[in-house]
Amino acid sequence: MRFPAAHRRSGLFVVLFLLPSLTSQNRIIAETPDRQMFASSGLGVKEHSQIVAQHNRLRSRVKPMAANMQKMEWNEKLAVLAKERAALCHAEPSLQHSSSFSHTGWNTHLSVYGVTSFSNITDSWFEEGNDFLYSRGRCRENATCQHYTQLVWATSSQLGCASQLCLKDGELWEIFVCAYYPGGNWEVNGQLVMPYKPGLYCSLCTSSMPGCFRLWDHVGGLCEVPKNPCRMSCGQHGHLNVSSCKCKCDLGFTGRFCQVRCSVQCVHGRFKEEECSCLCDVGYGGADCAEKVQFPFHRCDVMIDGSCFTVSSEAETYYRAKSHCQELGGSLAQIHSQKVQDILAFYLTQLETSNEVTNTDFETRNFWIGLTYKPPKDSFRWDTGEIPTFSSFAFGQPDNQGFGNCVELQALSAFNWNDQRCKTRNRYICQHGEAAAGRGWMKV
Repeated sequence: MRFPAAHRRSGLFVVLFLLPSLTSQNRIIAETPDRQMFASSGLGVKEHSQIVAQHNRLRSRVKPMAANMQKMEWNEKLAVLAKERAALCHAEPSLQHSSSFSHTGWNTHLSVYGVTSFSNITDSWFEEGNDFLYSRGRCRENATCQHYTQLVWATSSQLGCASQLCLKDGELWEIFVCAYYPGGNWEVNGQLVMPYKPGLYCSLCTSSMPGCFRLWDHVGGLCEVPKNPCRMSCGQHGHLNVSSCKCKCDLGFTGRFCQVRCSVQCVHGRFKEEECSCLCDVGYGGADCAEKVQFPFHRCDVMIDGSCFTVSSEAETYYRAKSHCQELGGSLAQIHSQKVQDILAFYLTQLETSNEVTNTDFETRNFWIGLTYKPPKDSFRWDTGEIPTFSSFAFGQPDNQGFGNCVELQALSAFNWNDQRCKTRNRYICQHGEAAAGRGWMKV
């Protein structure tokens, strides 16, 4: 291998460190003139967080589900051990569990420099699980699973990793090393101890780790020392209010765990944080409430106390119906009194008798109004955010909170209210504010 002339002129030379355990056919050069280039690990705090987050995400996704899988944390002492081992440029498993940090487990990978990354290597370790036969407690014949079993060893809760560039047989290689504590891959009488216990996540956490950590991208939960009574995390884009167990999201993010990036700007309206959408002021429409809509929007079907109600001729899901109403400068209908309920129910009954509702596109003969159930607030709210002061739920309703979060006027119940799946395709009723409307079918 030839080095740049500048290096030769400067009098720098190559120092070879030959590992005693290596044969002459497998020599590894651990140092070159550019010692900084070959320094162990260059991992920063960001890389530490990414490695730990990826380990925890993968540990939450084991099949069958794990009942006692512990959450991993970064350990700097283990990272130092990983650096020391990486500096040896030795990818063989001969050092398994042999370190001053007792009961340490290891995962290592050696590959040509520049072809892979820690993220890809960690994924490849986890993919070994496709060859692990959990019911038999062993790996498929002629397959390798020990990286997987160490990665998902339930009681391994501490992690430290490092990488190192190496020269091997004249080529530049990179070694990736992760140290785990307590280690895994133990055997009893030649049989592997099972890496975790199957069952509902967090159902077998110990008294020292009674918390259950679960992020939005996790499938199952991980046992942890509880840092808050809510047993939840708001991720990197939110802050947990431990008194209400709800996330306060950073600007531009929304969702229960602040996991949804939202860049909606409401020009003439109010931002609806839960839905990442705008509630437009009267007379404005569009996704960002920037479009001026002139009244009359179209023919009113019913005028009640200065408000214009129109019944759609097409069927849509709840949120598409809401969007259509908003594009017309209105909103899904809100019913705040028995008077409005009685008039709308009467009008819809007239549609029923004239067969104007029957259409093969409709999943039901019901109509959306602007009322939804908000699980974080544990209550029904109008799209304006108001709590209803009037209710007209049918007998036995609502009965599907958490599953049927959107409210419809139900034909079979004389158009009283019913909670329904929001993906159901119904016709819908739009409401427009007080203004001079065109003549309608009914004016009250």
